[in-house]
Amino acid sequence: MRAIAHYCYGAADQLKLEKVAKPSPSDKQVLVKVHRAAVNPLDYHMMRGAPYFIRLGRGIGHPERNVMGADYAGVVEAVGSNVSRFKPGDRVFGGSRGAYADYIMVAEDSAIALIPENVSFEQASAVGVAASTALQALRDHGQLTRGQSVLINGASGGVGTYAVQIAKSMGAEVAGVCSTRNVERVVAIGADRVFDYKKESYIDSGEKYDLIVDMVSNHSISDNRKVLKPGGRYVMVGGSKGNWLGPLAQPISAMIQNSFVDEELIFFVASLTQADTQVLADMMAQGSVTSVIDRVYELEQVAEAISYSESRRARGKIIIRVSD
Repeated sequence: MRAIAHYCYGAADQLKLEKVAKPSPSDKQVLVKVHRAAVNPLDYHMMRGAPYFIRLGRGIGHPERNVMGADYAGVVEAVGSNVSRFKPGDRVFGGSRGAYADYIMVAEDSAIALIPENVSFEQASAVGVAASTALQALRDHGQLTRGQSVLINGASGGVGTYAVQIAKSMGAEVAGVCSTRNVERVVAIGADRVFDYKKESYIDSGEKYDLIVDMVSNHSISDNRKVLKPGGRYVMVGGSKGNWLGPLAQPISAMIQNSFVDEELIFFVASLTQADTQVLADMMAQGSVTSVIDRVYELEQVAEAISYSESRRARGKIIIRVSD
């Protein structure tokens, strides 16, 4: 089968499309023929091994696991003898390492769920990392409840487009922050108020929120605290650029300040779970979550797709077409 691999840290041009052995499932594994995969910022961080602390878990000098990609959607081709939840022919989606390949092997109890009948492979493939991050930021760390107000900074990106929709489905009043070209798109997915950051700053608006979910980190923590209501929460999803301590600057600052301020300052890294994957499947089935697709690339164009993601100009999700 075909698979994208990388053997050293660096730019996208060192990624290789190779022929590798097709795996066979063990007792509790599911073999999925991948139809679509999706690109995440996680991909270029893993590809470059940056920020450098990532290498502590992936290999200091070179990646110990050379597979790439996380989000996928496809059809179950084979299952292990002890698998009961899935059968050959099932349409499934989820998140697991090695999604940029013709086939992916996943554990039955991992982040995998059936694709709702009214959802395409393309729509489902985009969900994994980004929508799980949005869900956990709002529900678990933001503790958002019906009637509260939330501001999504970076509302037109992969995580942001899901955050707007999920927050609305939770009964919140939603404000989004994006550039001029994305204002209409953010309104279309449900935002009640949109800040065009090229024309106005939410920091200076005089408006206050119960929760801020920040994917951009282009304002200081102290500035964000000014627009939080008493006891509000500030959840950081993205970090500043940099290979060393830059991305950790705000999380470290938040840890220090938390003991001295009334607001909750939170940084987290999302985890892919079976339970949340099913929650997102249900949301797609109900129509409360729809993937916003920016561009579609072929498997042979993964390097180009990741480079585009790294430019941070994507308007929604970037999809890889693996098979029809």
